[in-house]
Amino acid sequence: MINILLIEDDDVDVMNVQRAFKKGDITSSLFVARDGLEGLEMLRGNSTIPSVIPKGQRLILLDVHLPKMSGIEFLQALRDDPNLRRIPVVMLTTSNEEGDRFNAYNLNVAGYILKSLPFAAFVDMMATVNKYWSLCEML
Repeated sequence: MINILLIEDDDVDVMNVQRAFKKGDITSSLFVARDGLEGLEMLRGNSTIPSVIPKGQRLILLDVHLPKMSGIEFLQALRDDPNLRRIPVVMLTTSNEEGDRFNAYNLNVAGYILKSLPFAAFVDMMATVNKYWSLCEML
């Protein structure tokens, strides 16, 4: 079982991911943050509240365009944090900008997926990502 953090501010996109999980029989835990700051807080916790997301087997699905802290800024903060830097991140975005891809890969993303797919293909893609990371975590 993987603990997946989806960092996405668009309610329709969040619902599409949730629907894809249901349709693809994906049983991994899905946590949702609406921006990068909330995502970091959910991962880190604080002095009075522990991390919301279990520490083992984490995967982040990250949008590029987010309020408060962009996906690239989130990635930089994640990679700068010695406790979080090893968490794999897959960009799940509508941005097909070469600069966004370049910046994301420079910050060691595991993949860059455009979410503008037909729903059936999106379900297959989400199932593939889940299965791949489930296999990686078993090793």
